[in-house]
Amino acid sequence: MKIFITGATGFIGKHLIRRLKETQHELHCLARMTSQVGALEEAGASVICGDVTDKQSILNGMRGCEWVVNLANFYEFWTHDKRTYHEVNINGTRNVMEAVIATGVSKVVHVSTAAVYGNAEWPVTEASKMGTRCFSEYARTKREGDIIAWELYEKENLPLVVIYPGAVLGPDDPKAAGRYVKNVIRRKMPVQVLTRSPFPFVHVRDVAEAIVKGLEKEGNIGEKYLIVSENITFGDINRTLSGISGVKLPKLTLPDPLTMLGAYLLTGLANLVKKPPILDMSVDQIRLMKEGLQVDGGKATRELDLSYMPIRAALEEQVEQWRNAAYSGGA
Repeated sequence: MKIFITGATGFIGKHLIRRLKETQHELHCLARMTSQVGALEEAGASVICGDVTDKQSILNGMRGCEWVVNLANFYEFWTHDKRTYHEVNINGTRNVMEAVIATGVSKVVHVSTAAVYGNAEWPVTEASKMGTRCFSEYARTKREGDIIAWELYEKENLPLVVIYPGAVLGPDDPKAAGRYVKNVIRRKMPVQVLTRSPFPFVHVRDVAEAIVKGLEKEGNIGEKYLIVSENITFGDINRTLSGISGVKLPKLTLPDPLTMLGAYLLTGLANLVKKPPILDMSVDQIRLMKEGLQVDGGKATRELDLSYMPIRAALEEQVEQWRNAAYSGGA
């Protein structure tokens, strides 16, 4: 099959390309002019210069393709220009989905996030009703993008499948979870925070595998799949990282109210200086961690035959990668 992929140079995208390189599928990837596309070219992919905010570039690259994977999103918990969330996560999603309809693609796998369920009743399943609140601008705009996609599914027969990963862990992660792991093992965390909050985690290669299985499975248009291996607390993550790396954890654990207060202060400062908050202590990220989430990822094992890797394996790979980079002077 000819597959058109957005977000292929991102964290999940890199692992997806490695997985698809093992198949006979033909890859066509949308990438911005500033993106590093060497790995895409090495995988034999055709690279189309464009952006999900530029609908014509999507149409140009998508024509003739049979399947689409939409990974492109703006995944940060702080930015000095919040319009980017809307432009990418909402308008970009609309552009991709409308292009799917216009070009006659037979299936699109849209990658969302479990965070769109917000304060839904636990444990969250694919049948759960969305909560009344999302805890970050990222999650809120991803939810709005999903709503657009599902409306097009209902009204325009969009051939839609949606993947909802939990917090994604594993090597090559430059985003919030990866930075958290690095801060812990580099002893950058002066205190522990939000250690009792449970959260759903998944290995990045499991997400890539779920996308491939979602594409290749027949008769699953209209299905949702939550992709979650384990629901564990941030305290569990800290202790696992300590056990893997040998790094001692801070003895002090900051009370949750003081953690939130610190996030408000550091976010206010970040807004003034237009630089990210120290240690990623943005209000959106800390609020999401504090509220927590528990998710049942069992449907993907039953219907996609997905076998989850343990979260410890993802953390071991991240620690090893960081150490190798540190030894070579790259960290």
